[in-house]
Amino acid sequence: MLSSSFIKRMVMSLAFAGMFFASPLGAREVISFNDNWLFKKAENFPKTFDEEWQQVSVPHTWNAEDMQVKKNIFYAGAAYYKKQYTPDANFREKRFFLRFQGVAAVAEVYVNNSIAGKHKGGYGAFAIEISTLLKPGEPNEIIVKVDNASRPDVIPINHTLFGVYGGIYRPVELIITDKVNIAVTDYASPGVYISQKNVTSKSADVTIKTKLENKNKETKEVTILTTLYEQNGDKKAEYSLPVRVLPQGRQVFEQHFSIKKPHLWQGLEDPHLYKTVVQILSEGEVIDEIVQPLGLRHFELKNNDGMYLNGKKVPMYGVCRHQDWWQKGSALSNLEHETDLQMIREIGATTIRFAHYQQAEYIYSKCDSMGFIVWAEIPFVNRVSTEEADNAKQQLTELIRQNYNHPSIYVWGLHNEVYTPYNYTVALTTELNDLAKSEDPSRYTVSVNGHQAVDQASNLNADIQGINHYFGWYGGEIGDIENWVKGMEQEFPDHKIIFSEYGAEANIYQQEEMVGEFGRYFSQFYPETFATKFHEIQWGVIAQHPYLLASYVWNMFDFATPVNTQGGVEARNMKGLVTFDREVKKDPFYWYKANWSKEPVLYLTQRRAVKRVNKTTPVTVYSNIGVPRLFVNGVEITHYRQGTTPVHYIFEGVELKEGENIIEAKAGTKGISYDDKIVWDYSEDNKLLNNYSPPKKKTEEHIGL
Repeated sequence: MLSSSFIKRMVMSLAFAGMFFASPLGAREVISFNDNWLFKKAENFPKTFDEEWQQVSVPHTWNAEDMQVKKNIFYAGAAYYKKQYTPDANFREKRFFLRFQGVAAVAEVYVNNSIAGKHKGGYGAFAIEISTLLKPGEPNEIIVKVDNASRPDVIPINHTLFGVYGGIYRPVELIITDKVNIAVTDYASPGVYISQKNVTSKSADVTIKTKLENKNKETKEVTILTTLYEQNGDKKAEYSLPVRVLPQGRQVFEQHFSIKKPHLWQGLEDPHLYKTVVQILSEGEVIDEIVQPLGLRHFELKNNDGMYLNGKKVPMYGVCRHQDWWQKGSALSNLEHETDLQMIREIGATTIRFAHYQQAEYIYSKCDSMGFIVWAEIPFVNRVSTEEADNAKQQLTELIRQNYNHPSIYVWGLHNEVYTPYNYTVALTTELNDLAKSEDPSRYTVSVNGHQAVDQASNLNADIQGINHYFGWYGGEIGDIENWVKGMEQEFPDHKIIFSEYGAEANIYQQEEMVGEFGRYFSQFYPETFATKFHEIQWGVIAQHPYLLASYVWNMFDFATPVNTQGGVEARNMKGLVTFDREVKKDPFYWYKANWSKEPVLYLTQRRAVKRVNKTTPVTVYSNIGVPRLFVNGVEITHYRQGTTPVHYIFEGVELKEGENIIEAKAGTKGISYDDKIVWDYSEDNKLLNNYSPPKKKTEEHIGL
């Protein structure tokens, strides 16, 4: 039976979590605009009857399947969404906005056949005022033209590294406000910006900037009332500022205050959040209101040392995350986002690189409340057209303004592996860094390099340089990483360096008992066992070199690459630690869980390499709960050697018998016993390659083969 204190804590926790996702009460109205859309793919607006359209709800993408099963067969082009909306006849004095959280990649919005606005970029939110186009009390037709064809002036300029799923694939809101309101169309930001400095356990200085608009004919006198609440609902502080809002332009008002004895945001250890409520009062009545999180913290990356959060060193165990799911594409619910974050927490990661684009608003908010340290970036990736500068700046501004208040974000990503033409790219990356620093002087910036050294011109214009490299995958040997790190330490000691991507593809339906260290990319044979060895070696090196201030496994989940075939699977990148459908956690997942997580882990590897061809074989066990005991067919094997980290145990020279072999590992901690068991079948007649047979049910559903 649950205790009353436990129930009370749960209710308080759920209530507090809801404060950042529910629409504010009373002031503005925020109405879900996700249902009852009609959809049709067409290059030009189809003049057809409604029954020829498909009825959909958003989030929606038309590429949920065709980008994931065959390379280069997906539809990239124009499509249309339309719906009807009848505003209340009494709302003639109100302002109306449509706010789209994500439309890929170019959108045109029409109301009653008149253009309301356009937006370029598939990952940031945008808001469009439609007040003058609506007819209150009457049906109004809203049409959104969406196009995800690649174009040189919109980043990303191709579908090469990942597919840009077409559609209104994130939620839509209709926002109704008074004529005096907190700005809605400031790059679709909250219109409220919370800055912090001098953060210690004794005090923290906070500045809140609120952008107001007045669409009346005369100046209005209002009061900005800002209230901070504790997680239990208690009021922490309250600040009131009378202001005069002119009828022209957008005006910014600032409130400065100091919080005494703040409860700091300490990452996964203690992700404490205050609730910040900014209200606009006119004659004592609330006419607008915005709710934002406030997590008081200070990030510092120290050369050759690592990350310090509020003066306390924290490990930067990182994974990268693409947002798409098998058979869902990018049109995800909060449940899918939550599932991904729970798996990332399970593995023991402390930091996430959300690559290579701005991700869902919900996921940044959840990172705030869960305590992940976040890298957020724009999709300036892979190739340069020389026509994307304006759009790159626009998307960076959107990324920063829309996510400015999230305490989990420590760095803004400017680009990933962009090079020639050098003069243009160097100038643009410099401008992007200056823009980020103007928008947000408090956070780091990072650019990402695909070379082995930091002296590449387009990558020297940010605070941090990320380096992507796949030693032993695209070439060389897995162990080459060690000499590389040592060389970097000697040649570039004063640079802040992050190992921003490393990994190897792992097709769970391809297995091989004994693997070497040479690159596998060009073979199209991507056994899971090679990836396991790759991660065992490379994390063993990374863990010994604090010169790498953080590292990020590429990737947490398999994802779609619609123009490629890799590992015998079309349109799939399988560098994920988890399969595309999130059903199978591969062996490398448990490698990192054993090394990173505080949860007990006891795990036998090669559980899918079941058809064995070698009578004498090593057996590998991951254990973070002490030395494991290994039993093969009931006989204990006592000789082992330590692998690349303290959780890595290798029992060599194990003899298998003909037929079925039962492999068991046992260990215990704090009086609790743990065990793991796998079954191998040994025969000289077994086939060496592709020897893992998938379950008979759900074969296509699980992997899409």
